[in-house]
Amino acid sequence: QVQLVESGGGLVQPGGSLRLSCAASGTLFSIYTMGWYRQAPGKQRELVAAITSSGSTNYADSVKGRWTISRDNAKNTVYLQMNSLKPEDTAVYYCNRWGGSAWAWGQGTQVTVSS
Repeated sequence: QVQLVESGGGLVQPGGSLRLSCAASGTLFSIYTMGWYRQAPGKQRELVAAITSSGSTNYADSVKGRWTISRDNAKNTVYLQMNSLKPEDTAVYYCNRWGGSAWAWGQGTQVTVSS
């Protein structure tokens, strides 16, 4: 069974930065395209960034140019470097595979952007 553990969230002021991590276990992590998703209160979960097994990346327009997704296959970990954070980035952030059936969702990590 795949387990996903997200970490790195917190409270940050607008314009600040955070780096999220997601450690995966129970799967051959390196072969999957991985994504970072977020869910704000009252909204549907949305994909914000994805990275293929070979390192190609894609971003939602709302975060393009501000955030960077990366992965370390040796550590079964995917990262999300978030710069220039905005209040509208406040949400719970999750990682999961992108494409195909999602694995069981982890607990997520809360990101709150507020002054």
